[in-house]
Amino acid sequence: MTSPTALSALPGLPRFPADFLWGVSTSAFQIEGATDADGRGPCAWDAFTAEPGRVKDGSDAAVAAGHYDRWREDVELLRRLGVGAYRFSVSWPRVLPTGSGAVNGPGLDFYDRLVDALCEAGVEPVPTLFHWDTPLPLEEAGGWLVRDTAERFADHADAVAARLGDRVTHWITLNEPAELTLLGYGIGEHAPGRSLLFDALPAAHHQLLGHGLAVRALRAHGARSIGIANSHGPTWPASERPEDVAAAELYDTLTNRMFAEPLLLGRYPDEGLAAALPGPVADDLETIAQPLDWYGVNYYQPTLVGAPGPRGAPGEFAGVGLPGELPFAPREIPGRPRTGFGWAVVPEGLSETLRTLRDRYGDRLPPLVVTENGCAYPEPVRDAERIAFHDAHLRELHAALRDGVDVRGYFVWSLLDNFEWAEGYRQRFGLVHVDFATLRRTPKDSFRWLAGVLRQQRGGTR
Repeated sequence: MTSPTALSALPGLPRFPADFLWGVSTSAFQIEGATDADGRGPCAWDAFTAEPGRVKDGSDAAVAAGHYDRWREDVELLRRLGVGAYRFSVSWPRVLPTGSGAVNGPGLDFYDRLVDALCEAGVEPVPTLFHWDTPLPLEEAGGWLVRDTAERFADHADAVAARLGDRVTHWITLNEPAELTLLGYGIGEHAPGRSLLFDALPAAHHQLLGHGLAVRALRAHGARSIGIANSHGPTWPASERPEDVAAAELYDTLTNRMFAEPLLLGRYPDEGLAAALPGPVADDLETIAQPLDWYGVNYYQPTLVGAPGPRGAPGEFAGVGLPGELPFAPREIPGRPRTGFGWAVVPEGLSETLRTLRDRYGDRLPPLVVTENGCAYPEPVRDAERIAFHDAHLRELHAALRDGVDVRGYFVWSLLDNFEWAEGYRQRFGLVHVDFATLRRTPKDSFRWLAGVLRQQRGGTR
């Protein structure tokens, strides 16, 4: 039974626009399992998890949340929750097992059935075309460090749009290219496990190029609503010392502006940075800056940044894992509650992020959608902390709306507890608890709270 107190302790949220899009998000590798079913090929994350020591609990995603076999149950959960949209990702190696060549019909059939079921349940499908599962043959040939991967990604977009485009309105090309560049190619904490530091920057450029090529492919199939899911958050200098301010500005350039400005302004934020990137960068930027219908923001927390000091300096590197060779040092944000992941809970960082994008890019910024916002807590079902987290962030989002920021939707990460990348199964972000031994789903208090919020919003109460 759900505790009535847990669901009623907070006052009702303010009213959002009637056409505001409420949704939840997942990704294929994190929930599907069935990694060798129906012709799916291996991806970079399959290889990464097979290497001892890469995943903190020693697990892999061969089963994950079992969504590939239990998708009907999960669609019913979405219907019960009452969301208007479901953001999921289409596994590239299910569609093109080697990353190129012939399309794998059974792999696309799975998403065909899923999209049909979502439409029947009154839930709008919002597919993400790439959520970090690069087909292994492409990764072994250089992955996103080479131009060919961007071109092969356009083939993937073309194949998916050809099958699903008659029922899908909203499309997302990439998820968090900044994280894949930094964690996957820069410091090696995620697949493919490369530690290239600044030599990882070609991966950023080629992902953005792949985005632009995918937009063209989607438009060719009549797509009218295309966005991207970029991670953004405030970067705060650790002090007013010039060296800390400079370090924070560099971090902000590399993690925020480098992934927004090519898309929105058609240029990189620094000429020296652009000169270091491969290929015909000026021509590529014309492709990258294809007009977007909306811009997705994944927000989790701000980053406090200072100049690097001696290894192990107080507050430095804690929970961040960046090597000391970098010219900036993320630090812990003091005085804030923390999630089970150790991330600082800073709801006002969401409204600051949205306002910063509005102020920085002006009329070049399309409408915004919060495509991810969520938190990991260990409590299996009685998750009052998660309720408080989302309540506070939604109030900040509403404040940004009152200030004139054009935000059209909010997606919770995540529907289900899942395989949380290098953390394995240690971190639970779901509104629904998954027993990973039995795959039984149990809606948490936060699931029921959100369902109540959505009923309240539809009913017009405040």
